Amino acid sequence: MKIGPYELSNPLILAPMAGVTDRPFRQLCKNLGAGMAVSEMVSSNSLLWGSAKTQRRANHDGETTPRSVQIAGADPAMMAEAARVNADSGADIIDINMGCPAKKVCNVMAGSALLKHEQLVARILEAVVNAVDIPVTLKIRTGWDKANRNGVTIARIAQESGVQALAVHGRTRACAYLGDAEYDTIAEIKNAVSIPIIANGDITTPEKAKYVLDYTNVDGIMIGRAAQGRPWIFREVDHFLKTGQHLPPPALAEIRDILLGHLENLYAFYGDFTGVRVARKHISWYSKGQPHGAAFRQHINQVETVSQQLAATKQFFDGLIEELDRAA
Repeated sequence: MKIGPYELSNPLILAPMAGVTDRPFRQLCKNLGAGMAVSEMVSSNSLLWGSAKTQRRANHDGETTPRSVQIAGADPAMMAEAARVNADSGADIIDINMGCPAKKVCNVMAGSALLKHEQLVARILEAVVNAVDIPVTLKIRTGWDKANRNGVTIARIAQESGVQALAVHGRTRACAYLGDAEYDTIAEIKNAVSIPIIANGDITTPEKAKYVLDYTNVDGIMIGRAAQGRPWIFREVDHFLKTGQHLPPPALAEIRDILLGHLENLYAFYGDFTGVRVARKHISWYSKGQPHGAAFRQHINQVETVSQQLAATKQFFDGLIEELDRAA
């Protein structure tokens, strides 16, 4: 799969997720098999660009290419300027958010709220494409509600505007994350345009990834929530698509080591105080489904220092490994 000059190592992409797809997580998912990872959303409001949060979101130091940065907003001129700033800061690809259903985003008519305003969509896309000399991609939903699935129209506008790839979440704005994703609209979009189409929504297993690829004939798969606490899902899906065989699940010792490495990168990226707090949700995701996980999560959320967090995490997984060894 190609986006502009960039040929991805495989068609598997980490979805942009606010508060999740920071640089440590993007790089981890790439190391574990993702062909590309998209940054969490960066506002087009220039008043926010100097904030520590925005600067962290646009930080790509040491990250492998292609570096895709997602921008959000509803004003064509501001979006064009945001694209230029991020391109100058090291982005290889600019991704435009027209898929987020969050109220605080839609209330300012950004994200998936834009799907109601097709002419404005065209003006934003053309402004951003004309502002930078790197590829521009777009993420949308199938429409703004089930009675108004205008994804095919938006896809045609995107292609005519010069957008070089389109990711589609198989829900409408009104659906938020409820119910099941549907892939019929994504298949229609794929048939309607010639640019690469990426399917997103409820892709949680290697079998589901293959089913969606076969059903929709899309060019790529985007995985979001299923990668939380399970970043190795990308190598599992990649292996299954190539061989039809399942990789064995990672051993507890490997999960422990991946998580401890992830934590160290979070502390280095955010600093100790913020790093410990950001790490809590990741530790919770990694420990989900493990024996004694609930008690461990309750304990880890009370821990305040890097050394305590690392020690408690290592102790938890070492204890699980010892239990397995004794049972064997």
